[in-house]
Amino acid sequence: MTGLTRRTMLQLSAAAGLARLFTGPAQAQAPDGLKLGPAESFSYEWLKRHARELAAQPYDAPPRPDPEIVQRIDYDAHGKLDYRMNYALFPESAYPISFQHVGMYFPKTVQMHKLTGSGDAREVLYDPGYFDVGPDHVASDLPEKPSAFAGFWVHQPRSEGPLSEVEPWATFLGGCYFRGIGESGQIGMSARGVALDPGGSGAEEFPDFRAFWFEPAASEAEPVTVYALLDGPSVTGAYKFLLHRNEGVVMDIEANLHLRKKVERLGLAPLTSMYWFSETRKETMTDWRPEVHDSDGLYMWTGNGERIWRPLNNPDRISISSFQDRNPRGFGLMQRDREFDNYLDGVRYHRRPSSWVEPLHDWGPGVVQLVEIPTDDEIHDNINAIWIPDGDHGAGTEYHLNYKLYWMDDCPYPSDLARCVATRLGHGGQAGRANPKDKRKFVVEFKGGPLEDLPKGTIPEPVLTASRGSFSNQRTEAVPNDVPGHWRTMFDLTIDGADPIELRCYLRTDDQVLTETWLYQYHPLAEEA
Repeated sequence: MTGLTRRTMLQLSAAAGLARLFTGPAQAQAPDGLKLGPAESFSYEWLKRHARELAAQPYDAPPRPDPEIVQRIDYDAHGKLDYRMNYALFPESAYPISFQHVGMYFPKTVQMHKLTGSGDAREVLYDPGYFDVGPDHVASDLPEKPSAFAGFWVHQPRSEGPLSEVEPWATFLGGCYFRGIGESGQIGMSARGVALDPGGSGAEEFPDFRAFWFEPAASEAEPVTVYALLDGPSVTGAYKFLLHRNEGVVMDIEANLHLRKKVERLGLAPLTSMYWFSETRKETMTDWRPEVHDSDGLYMWTGNGERIWRPLNNPDRISISSFQDRNPRGFGLMQRDREFDNYLDGVRYHRRPSSWVEPLHDWGPGVVQLVEIPTDDEIHDNINAIWIPDGDHGAGTEYHLNYKLYWMDDCPYPSDLARCVATRLGHGGQAGRANPKDKRKFVVEFKGGPLEDLPKGTIPEPVLTASRGSFSNQRTEAVPNDVPGHWRTMFDLTIDGADPIELRCYLRTDDQVLTETWLYQYHPLAEEA
């Protein structure tokens, strides 16, 4: 998220809800003990029409429980509000669902609906008895209305143990944020339904998933189906999620968006992560650990087939980079470094998932945009990657998007080319001589692919370009670690001016491209400019 702690989602307004969604209090007791509202007809087609109609109406913020009490449900207090799994939704299905409580960082009311097999939906009515709320807990003072549901978890199957012990593998909580677990058993970065002007000059807007409808998975091989209504001052949307539990998590996502107001930068299929520092660039004594990040690079597979790796930065000011494309084949924020010794702490950054967006139809012209925001701590999400379609994003405009979102260790479509495995910076110039203040040394490492099969004595040729400055002291060599196909190219860049410098590099022999393309945005230090 932008400009907020990773545990803070949004401050929300209180207002009356939508008449259709906040209906009367008639109740029924479900077999699982949940209280249910009256049956209402539901279909995805209705939800899409409703989102379109809603965009033509003035925005009404969702209701929220007593703000004074909710503000006192801080991070620790929220963590003690365990959901009682004997009240799980679809407890006998492959993947039971539990609900999450409002709190300081998740203060809004989100409606939950159980879909029956007959085309009807029944709201799951909030009851404080669903949660372990002790008499001394601040949440015990909340009234039953409005609902104190804030989000939900999708859990592992009952076959893995008692419901009280099965772990969750997907969560939707706060604004329109959601996450999935990766192959290595960790959650990390987030995705969003939509991003509106992240990191821009004005205030970023955070619309909400304000209602969900659930269909159970028919078996462990089948997906959980979730429908969602998105609403905010500038946009409404109807979403369909098919949540698959595989090696990691794969989500089939269909989004139908309608703009209430003009949006300067409409971010579709947005990904949000944290990057503080890595081996690339770290201030002296910043932290005892070698690296701290949920993602270390933006990976792109362009419409013309080029594979691009862009290492992330923690800049000293907001940086927005745009990569023009047409019908991209995919993009993602990746965690490539999987070595524990490169992190050394106990929060398992080496196991954080990568997230990859795969368009399922032609998206047309637009840009993949990378937003990097300064941070001085790991508690802040400061990285956004979004797709912005070309055009004027004015009121009344509609967007329809289908894509897959993978939560895996790596890109689901790896390239045959060697990949960039490290970017290192240092003083420029010659050893044993004074370091020239206008030179910066770069070392870019590539590994695997065709580099493993180079004939003895063949040295790859680096293809280097820069938006400004000049190169010197270029050298390419095999990394002296006896690992086949591990090469590095080194060069000095003479700095020219204070603005960021765009760098580009790949390795080749004759006409054969050996590696993916390395892109890097270098921010000169004050003494270099």
